[in-house]
Amino acid sequence: MPVDRELPSQEAADLIALTRDLADAELAPHAAAYEREERFPREMFTLLGKAGLLGLPFSEAVGGGGQPYAVYLQVIEEIAARWASVALGISVHTLACSPIADFGTEAQRRDLLPDMVGGDLLGAYSLSEAHAGSDVAAMRATATPSGDGWTARGEKAWVTHGGQADFYSTFLRTPADGVEGGRSRISCFHVTPDLPGFSAARPEEKMGLTGSTTAAIRLDDVPIAADRLVGEPGRGMAIALSALDSGRLGVSAVAVGLAQAALDVAVRYAAERTSFGRPIIEHQGLAFLLADMAAAVESARATYLVAARRKDAGKPYGRQASIAKLVATDAAMKVTTDAVQVLGGAGYTREFPVERYMREAKVMQIFEGTNQIQRMVIGRSLAKDVTPAAG
Repeated sequence: MPVDRELPSQEAADLIALTRDLADAELAPHAAAYEREERFPREMFTLLGKAGLLGLPFSEAVGGGGQPYAVYLQVIEEIAARWASVALGISVHTLACSPIADFGTEAQRRDLLPDMVGGDLLGAYSLSEAHAGSDVAAMRATATPSGDGWTARGEKAWVTHGGQADFYSTFLRTPADGVEGGRSRISCFHVTPDLPGFSAARPEEKMGLTGSTTAAIRLDDVPIAADRLVGEPGRGMAIALSALDSGRLGVSAVAVGLAQAALDVAVRYAAERTSFGRPIIEHQGLAFLLADMAAAVESARATYLVAARRKDAGKPYGRQASIAKLVATDAAMKVTTDAVQVLGGAGYTREFPVERYMREAKVMQIFEGTNQIQRMVIGRSLAKDVTPAAG
């Protein structure tokens, strides 16, 4: 069922209509087969890139779409309702482009960004490590000064598009003063897979989002040119956290799209399936369950839009992004689980997509910062807002 959206312009409405038509015609018919075969849909990203959907939130001056974040996220949601792996891929690609867009030099934005946001290249975001998932500061992979540039060593884990991407926004530990012996900090680099010593491990075998390749990347004395440092040395943590707030909104939109798809299947099934002489949707117990599912989807959508509109207005939105990620992904897990329940035994089979939706929803509570981490972020933000009592 099409979502009734409040959009800021006719251009935005046309963009949503284009997205729906393209996703219905080119994405939805292939999703189940690709997920079943664990096949990466690279050609789908090429198609979306040619349609201008891989660079929507970036400036038109560098080849982007110049769209508000609130519109971009609703495009992601529409795609997620047809194929969550592809929608997640767009969010990750946006995340990978953000460091250069927001912190890169003028030369980097001029020379690198147009191809990155124009749709021909696909990006990955290399932040996590096997021993340092949510604890970014515990990373061990390093980049040390070497000649005119840097030499990278170590391994990054859980990289979406690992082994498939054309560029990797990669975070590595570097000496604070740019020379050996200084206290190490974190820096950001633009890394390409053609560099000597770069390799990707075998993709992870996952319970869901199997069309989205996730793999570790290995850096064995990889030479990185000096002009591939993004931002100043040691600013990597600020760059990572800035991008992660945006990434959390992307995951929120993917989660809402997935939940909407599950709700749509459940409502259609309940309207067509009869029990005791009438459609099961007319039985109060089931109608109430569907009503709660609908309320969860619409609440989650409103939550991510509040955060996105704050971002578009230039206001702080970190807490709101964490709230959106928490609310939307918890809602997706509950709604997809309830959708399986609505379908009963049929929902537990692969004849219907809700079992896949349920498996896909689980990881959304984990990546881009677990929901336990989101609660910590929200709680700490609230504590900062408290004014100590006088005396």
